[in-house]
Amino acid sequence: MQRVGFIVLPGFQMMSVGALSVFEFANWETGKPVYDVHLLSETGGLIRSSIGIGVATEPFDDADFDTLIVGGSRIAGSVTPGVIRFLRQGLERSRRVAATCTGAFVLAEAGLLDGRRATTHWNGARDLQARFPKVKVEEDRIFIIDGSVWTSAGMTAGIDLALAMVEKDLGADLARAVARKLVVYHRRAGGQSQFSALLELEPKSDRIQSALAYAKRNLDKLLTVVQLAEAAHLSPRQFSRAFRAETGQSPAKAVENLRVEAARLMMEQSRHPIDVIARQTGFADRDRMRHAFLRAFGQPPQVMRRNARAEVAA
Repeated sequence: MQRVGFIVLPGFQMMSVGALSVFEFANWETGKPVYDVHLLSETGGLIRSSIGIGVATEPFDDADFDTLIVGGSRIAGSVTPGVIRFLRQGLERSRRVAATCTGAFVLAEAGLLDGRRATTHWNGARDLQARFPKVKVEEDRIFIIDGSVWTSAGMTAGIDLALAMVEKDLGADLARAVARKLVVYHRRAGGQSQFSALLELEPKSDRIQSALAYAKRNLDKLLTVVQLAEAAHLSPRQFSRAFRAETGQSPAKAVENLRVEAARLMMEQSRHPIDVIARQTGFADRDRMRHAFLRAFGQPPQVMRRNARAEVAA
């Protein structure tokens, strides 16, 4: 049986604890207690979440855990020297140590992320990098595995992290069965983006939505404002004005974001040469695609492909 310890800090978010359901359903699917899950805190007792709901916890002791996970907290002072000490010991004594969402800040404060690749909720990624420059923050990842340290993006990404652990421990078939029970897609790949270009645009009218759908279907072609306006059944002037009003972006920038998203998926899920991907996603050449990736992610395509392959290998 594998002991899983989840460190609960005062002011934790309930969503982070929800990821533990993955281990619960893994036990159900196997018909035996593969995972023995414990909620932990420095002092034990009732720990209240950010919404006020309390959970009962066990105090830190000398027991060993196969997997040690920590969530984050917005309450100043919740990360005490005792928590730091317990995590540092956990890195030496546990098979893996993990953080969900802003729990990455806790691992970073303990020094466990120094020199490692890590991710966190997109809203806190830049702050994580600024506060802990030794950490190699990749802000647009669902989860990252670097050696024995695992980190995930925010909120529901903790479920993806836990599913990846189950897959590593018990196999892909069991992880898929758990995902079905949880009514979620079988876990998103760690390298998958936290963002969706279409979701970020959030067009309100059917006409602008139609133009974006047309663009996404025809990324390999030259997409002009005139063409997009025709798809929206508007004049070019009306279209440009309405598009910016609804999305906050110019049509050209929105098309670039769609192309970057499509190119990234192809980079991570196929073995096509970069030149081919650039042409198929409408960048015309690899140099233009490289500049677009640097604007969007701060990294060139080759680095993102290499990181994605490293995660698959891990």
